[in-house]
Amino acid sequence: MSAPKKLLILPGDGIGPEIMNEVRRIMDWMAQARGIRFDVSDDLVGGASLAVHGQPITQDVIDAARAADAVLFGSVGDPKWASAGFDRRPEIAILKLRQELGLFANLRPAKVFDSLADASTLKPEVVRGLDIMIVRETVGGIYFGTPRGIETLADGTRRGINTEVYTTPEIERVARVAFELARKRDNRVCSVEKCNVMESGLLWKEVVTDLHAREYPDVQLTHMLADNCAMQLVRNPRQFDVIVTGNLFGDLLSDLASMLTGSLGMLPSATLGAKGEDGRMPALYEPIHGSAPDIAGQGKANPLAQILSFAMLLRYSFDMQDDAALIEQAVSNVLDRGLRTPDIMSAGRTEVNTAGMGAAVVEELARLNKAG
Repeated sequence: MSAPKKLLILPGDGIGPEIMNEVRRIMDWMAQARGIRFDVSDDLVGGASLAVHGQPITQDVIDAARAADAVLFGSVGDPKWASAGFDRRPEIAILKLRQELGLFANLRPAKVFDSLADASTLKPEVVRGLDIMIVRETVGGIYFGTPRGIETLADGTRRGINTEVYTTPEIERVARVAFELARKRDNRVCSVEKCNVMESGLLWKEVVTDLHAREYPDVQLTHMLADNCAMQLVRNPRQFDVIVTGNLFGDLLSDLASMLTGSLGMLPSATLGAKGEDGRMPALYEPIHGSAPDIAGQGKANPLAQILSFAMLLRYSFDMQDDAALIEQAVSNVLDRGLRTPDIMSAGRTEVNTAGMGAAVVEELARLNKAG
């Protein structure tokens, strides 16, 4: 029998620990009902790490993440650390993990469950059936480019500097992820940049076009400027299948796309690295919402994005396709039954708290497992 897969859990701050508890309940159920167990360890990141270690992430946690088969991340951010200094922000933890583990491709699905079509601020007929995958580059671009910083000029005024930088290999590797995903979906990729005003965007377009011609001519490729893409996501989001873009635009567009689904609390994500010679692929999975400190500890948080992130972990890191699909179906069925956390609550539905939603998913998993 092979050794259990090593899983590092980093709950983080705010609502992170309470939504992660609901994933633990699913893991407990999997162990009992399906005989699936993981070698699980836990550690601190973000504000929780600052409180204990004085830094948002320690080298020990980075080493543990590197040794794990996958990392399940909650959320970071705590207003009490707002004055801690730019390089001691809780959010540094996730940026550091992406950089240290080489996690270059962030997969952010924006999918509208049929029973939640009315929860979107857009008309139901615009978003019903929506299923987009945004592939965002995450270790390059303006968030990591140099030079960067804040400097004082000769006249006493200050200047902030960030640099947008991309190389051919950085663009090619994330574009490959997008093309490969498209082949398993509707076989369409839209590459997004600002080639009209940015040289880095022009290079991005040229490299993606060349890669497509050389390796993926069977996939339909289109190009779109980032500002137009934002408009089109609101105007006609179902025109997209896979969107591939850089770090900054991916950050903005994926958050915009998330609201098409009705709530940030519904959307998972995966950030993947390159497979090593031993076949292992570094990967981190997290909901795309923040730590929501204003509702932490009140039982109002929606755990479904965290649960769906765990399903993505099973699919992409452990190739447990059936188990991932089972969890996704359980979530869909619970929503069809009308259960809602406050963020997706609407008239005629039944409001439940964080633990109540988690318990309903476990109950539905048990029913599906017995029926199947």
